[in-house]
Amino acid sequence: MIELKNEELMIIRGGAISGTLINAFVRGIEALLDLGRSLGSAIRRIRARSICKV
Repeated sequence: MIELKNEELMIIRGGAISGTLINAFVRGIEALLDLGRSLGSAIRRIRARSICKV
């Protein structure tokens, strides 16, 4: 194991992208895709006039 001095410790930079950030980004993309699918299905059902009327 390497021991670092205080001066060396001050210049260490961590990774810019973490697992949590990637997970949030992927979930955001999935949400946009789901929204697009829902919107597309709604438009298709309106055009085909296959809307259930209750």
